Amino acid sequence: MARHRRPNRRTDAEARRRLAATLAVASAVAATLLTVVVRPAAPPAPDRTASGGTTDLAQPGRK
Repeated sequence: MARHRRPNRRTDAEARRRLAATLAVASAVAATLLTVVVRPAAPPAPDRTASGGTTDLAQPGRK
């Protein structure tokens, strides 16, 4: 007689981790596509560079 294997059941924790990983990848891809496709509503300010890089570091004061 052939033995039937029990179906592979994932635990809830594994399913949640897989869902979280899938959503993270999907949101990263969506953000990348939106960044490429959507154009800014206004041109960059005259005192800013067109590349638009930002930083969290404090800017040195001008004297």
